Amino acid sequence: MAKNRIRVGVIFGGRSGEHEISLRSARSIMDAIDKDKYDVLPIGITKQGQWIAGGDPMRALTSGDPSAGPAALLGEPGDSTLKAIEPVNETSRSLTDIATIDVFFPVLHGPFGEDGTVQGLLELADVPYVGSGVAGSAVGMDKVLFKAVMQAHHIPVLPYQLVLRSEWEENREAVLERVMAALDFPVFVKPANLGSSVGVTKARDREQLADALDEAARYDRRLLVERGISAREIEVSVLGNEHPVASVPGEVIPGDEFYSYKDKYLDDKAKLLIPAPLDERLTEQVRELAVASFKAIDAAGLARCDFLLDRETGELWMNEINTIPGFTSISMYPKLWEASGIPYPELIDRLIQLALERHADKKRSKTTYEPES
Repeated sequence: MAKNRIRVGVIFGGRSGEHEISLRSARSIMDAIDKDKYDVLPIGITKQGQWIAGGDPMRALTSGDPSAGPAALLGEPGDSTLKAIEPVNETSRSLTDIATIDVFFPVLHGPFGEDGTVQGLLELADVPYVGSGVAGSAVGMDKVLFKAVMQAHHIPVLPYQLVLRSEWEENREAVLERVMAALDFPVFVKPANLGSSVGVTKARDREQLADALDEAARYDRRLLVERGISAREIEVSVLGNEHPVASVPGEVIPGDEFYSYKDKYLDDKAKLLIPAPLDERLTEQVRELAVASFKAIDAAGLARCDFLLDRETGELWMNEINTIPGFTSISMYPKLWEASGIPYPELIDRLIQLALERHADKKRSKTTYEPES
């Protein structure tokens, strides 16, 4: 590594239905990052959860390149060295150093990456990393917890019901009756802990509701059912730590009935309007709510805040927050910042600097207590 260059460990892949989206985001970041300022170490995580490094982890995850081998971060305070795991014999393994990382850049969408799990490991290792901490990541990931926090902060969310997979499997009729008593059709059914619209279904009657709960239950043990409205989908990018700022808002025009996984990543029919065609009052309102939501969950670094604007009443509803949003060069998060005056490579640089600043601030906190005698 050239002298004074910062080594960035980009983590991608993972045990999530959004594994392939993570690869796209990571590839874009590694292509665009300032090579004069940063030295990149790719770190892949397989769909089974094994870390791999050395060689070409991206190629290993897509085509089985054997050059990348098992790797690990030990999670010991102050040890940011990625280790290669090498077999000694049938029963033992040895660890050898691959590289010491200055800052980690998790690009892991969905469970086992965006939900605070990887952040917990990085906290144990006491190393800088891009994005929200354990609490902000976990609350941002769980759609039901997120809604409860928004309600506590008087940020409007649509009426909803939580359904546990266990209660759905034990008494389907009781669940259907409870949900239909609380919410009018149509409703949207979602896994509580997943993104990219994976497992999301719109239901218009009892039979479709049952099918939608079956579909969502394939992906999570906590299921969200929320009131469906005819809405415009408005998104805002947020950047910062203690003093976050919001981008110009954008609007998604789905090519499908709603902004589904197929619409986002396969059909390429959705349109992004940047900036969103909103009046000045509504523009400021959505930006203020985005920053308020970001602060409410103690997010850090980055997040994309998604809102629903009721076509009939004009009411604005917070829908969800993504603490590791899609990050390809054509994804909404970076495109909104580009329209706000921050180009893609500069955005990557700012996020890394925010990670280093946040870690330095945390190091100011005492971790021991010595009572006065």
